[in-house]
Amino acid sequence: MRKPNLTDVSIFAAVVEAGGFRAAAQKRGLSASSLSDCIRRLEGDLGLRLLNRTTRSVTPTAAGERLLERLRPALQEIDAAFNDLDDDAQRPVGTLKLNVPVPVARFLLPDLLARFLRLYPGINVEVVMDNTFVDVNAGGYDAGVRYEESLARDMIAVPIGPRRQRFVAAAAPRYLAERGTPTQPEELPGHDLLGHRFESGKVGVFEFHRDGRVVRIPPQGQLLTSSHDLKIQSAINGLGIVYTFEDFLREPLSDGRLVPILEDWWQAFDGPFLYYHGRRHMPSPLRAFVDFLRAERQLAESSSVFSAVS
Repeated sequence: MRKPNLTDVSIFAAVVEAGGFRAAAQKRGLSASSLSDCIRRLEGDLGLRLLNRTTRSVTPTAAGERLLERLRPALQEIDAAFNDLDDDAQRPVGTLKLNVPVPVARFLLPDLLARFLRLYPGINVEVVMDNTFVDVNAGGYDAGVRYEESLARDMIAVPIGPRRQRFVAAAAPRYLAERGTPTQPEELPGHDLLGHRFESGKVGVFEFHRDGRVVRIPPQGQLLTSSHDLKIQSAINGLGIVYTFEDFLREPLSDGRLVPILEDWWQAFDGPFLYYHGRRHMPSPLRAFVDFLRAERQLAESSSVFSAVS
């Protein structure tokens, strides 16, 4: 086996990521035939077939998949190192890849990224929404956003967004007029509770807290869904009681389409964290984003102190 060319290795990864020679060639600014020559040379050097080629698709062989799995972290480090050559303290460049849960993407990131990207015109951000915990390195992300109970010990965690959040219970006026308004969580089993099924298959439980007491009620009702929008609109239509992130219900509560219930029992919890591995080189876009979040936190804390003093 001859020692493979690093460029050929990089092109092999690019072809697999793009799903074909033509798409990879467009991204690289090269011809598809030149990329094909690189792959043939790499396969010759290794003495292995790395790609299955048909007229419709290009997919890695089992050997190609194993090779790419081992190579991907190293290629990311190499890419980050070259990005840093173009970087200085004020103008980092490159792509920041984030994996975040739906509520964060919907309510937190739009304003946050608007401020961040105005400060750093050389940075692009790619956001994937996923409510399950992921290994950011294995998934090809620079960082993820999750809540504290999901974070592994070897992660570096940086606060992002509000530090306290709540789950809010609510129902439509029509539903409460017909079924009555519960005053204690123990009354909920007699009501229609709109359930949420997570990507893992687990069904969320309505969990209420007050004065050290915790009451958990499994949802029972005519609707179980993984869609926040469907669940909330169903509550507005009078199909039952919803219990979810406060941000999801802010508008229907403010305009009266939903009415809050069991307010003394709403569960409060710590806000989300940006997390990433501390054992690898930190790409300049991620470093800039972490510094930006810390500066935002300091500004928020300074404003709070100023308001308290004044």
